[in-house]
Amino acid sequence: MIRWTITYPKTEGATFDHDYYRDKHIPAFAAALNRSDIEITRGIDGPEEATASVTFESVEAMRAVLASTNLKPLLDDLPNYSTITPKMQTSEIVS
Repeated sequence: MIRWTITYPKTEGATFDHDYYRDKHIPAFAAALNRSDIEITRGIDGPEEATASVTFESVEAMRAVLASTNLKPLLDDLPNYSTITPKMQTSEIVS
């Protein structure tokens, strides 16, 4: 299993609208990927303000979904909820 995670590192002076992210951005993201299993977190302690994660059966499956998805509207939505530049990580779930 593969987990694709988008993280928003806590950044001094940055803004992040968790309500908009949860209520508007993530539903649009889920619809674009045709997925309903996107997990989001709100950082309480630690380096991340928020994360969104979605799992795939394989790297190939993840790449196929991302290649067939128009992510531009989602990227264009970023200023509506945050001034933080997101980071992405692909990980193998080992247990």
